[in-house]
Amino acid sequence: MDRPFSFLRKSLLSAAIVSIFSAPVSAGTEDAVKHILPEYLKYLTLPNVAKESPSDIKAVAEWTRDTYRKHGLNAKLLPDGQTPMVYAEYMEAGEDAPVVLFYAHMDGQPVNPEQWDQESPWRPVLKTLEGDSWQSKPMTALTFTTDPEWRIFARSASDDKAPIMMLLAAIDTLKAENKKPAVNIKVLLDSHEEGGPPTLIDVINRNKNQLQADGVVMLDGPMHPSNKPTLVFGHRGASMVRLTVFGPASDSHSGHYGNYAANPAFLLADLLGRMKDDDGRVTIPGYYDAVKFDDDYATALDAVPADEAALMKRLGIATTEKVAGNYQRAINYPSLNINGLSAASTEATRTIIPATATVTMDIRTTKTATAERQIKLVKDFVIAQGYHLVEDAPTAKERAEYPRIARFISHTGTAALQTPLDEPLGQWALTALSHVSDSEPVIIPMMGGTVPTSPLVSGLQKPVILLPLVNADNNQHAPNENLRLGNFFSGTETLYQMFTTPLT
Repeated sequence: MDRPFSFLRKSLLSAAIVSIFSAPVSAGTEDAVKHILPEYLKYLTLPNVAKESPSDIKAVAEWTRDTYRKHGLNAKLLPDGQTPMVYAEYMEAGEDAPVVLFYAHMDGQPVNPEQWDQESPWRPVLKTLEGDSWQSKPMTALTFTTDPEWRIFARSASDDKAPIMMLLAAIDTLKAENKKPAVNIKVLLDSHEEGGPPTLIDVINRNKNQLQADGVVMLDGPMHPSNKPTLVFGHRGASMVRLTVFGPASDSHSGHYGNYAANPAFLLADLLGRMKDDDGRVTIPGYYDAVKFDDDYATALDAVPADEAALMKRLGIATTEKVAGNYQRAINYPSLNINGLSAASTEATRTIIPATATVTMDIRTTKTATAERQIKLVKDFVIAQGYHLVEDAPTAKERAEYPRIARFISHTGTAALQTPLDEPLGQWALTALSHVSDSEPVIIPMMGGTVPTSPLVSGLQKPVILLPLVNADNNQHAPNENLRLGNFFSGTETLYQMFTTPLT
């Protein structure tokens, strides 16, 4: 290769790989990963922030298409304005075999290079943990050994460029072992998951026949903190509310009008304070009523391994909110979160009563506690506290008539996913995961974060599950994003086992 990491290709083939599995790795997996690792490192040098540069995304898509073709897949670009998506297929299981569509995304979160502990987020760095800090190692160290605990630091190292390349390594393993897959494989790589307008549903609708499959596996999100094989059956949805409380018609002198004109910041603070009790439970009537667990689901929630003390330590908190008895149960309830507050400025000292005070809130929803339901409950609660709601700035007539005025704007956002735990697609995946490690797979009924499964569900009308393959502490969306090298090997092995497990 005439690229920055070409020196690795030959030398990695004879490198001693430290054992990373409690069960044996299939014969070709290690060689396949060693072959593809230089391409993965090259992939990380390609900027992929959709909001900043559509041309960068186009270049990433073209590179991905060409690389997939080089590894023997039928791959092409799916038009999507200036930022095409990538479709690929490996239909070697036979005409009558089931089809599984694997989804991942090529784009990444924006970066602030000054916050990264390396020269550039687009120049991958090999690091090892020494004491309490990560220390850089020369990339040539990979020619001598590959310690599974070493990390590659770069933007999208885990989210999602690693799974995209793991797919190729798993197919290379099939070919090296002269095996045909048990399922036909399709791949859809999104260009707008992290930023830009959400166009996935449009691309699906324009290419529905080609994307038809018996089920969808989304390769996104972090594994369980134990790093045991992980399968996720659902996730919370996300909706937004923006609430503005109006005070005087304009910013007013606090000396002249304090004790006379109500301050909207205090009004808003009082309103928000009424929405939760001291234990963090939402007090809006009926807010949690839509959530019901049957016995099997509750058992599955409580079976997820948990170290609540370690989680609290990582978050830096002394206690938790009392919505439910533990973390897994808590994220199965709808949440109400303040993520922004503003009223005048905190930077400059201005002795004023501000004209407005605004809060933005996100509502994490569930399959039964839908966005429409939860937003209506919040809106009704605001009205019940004596507020007259307006769609724009209040008129002089409204100001004279109503003592409390607010503007309520909402956006329903992404819907929650809840695939049944007995869904055949999930049982197929669990069978494959059982061959990856001696450890029992971790089954997560619902994860807290939100991913764009809704277009896949509505567009293809097929079940969707999530298969995380990267380490939980990967810093996705944050500075110093990284991938544990051992996860590249275990993720490839996981996909290989899925490709060779019959789906009935």
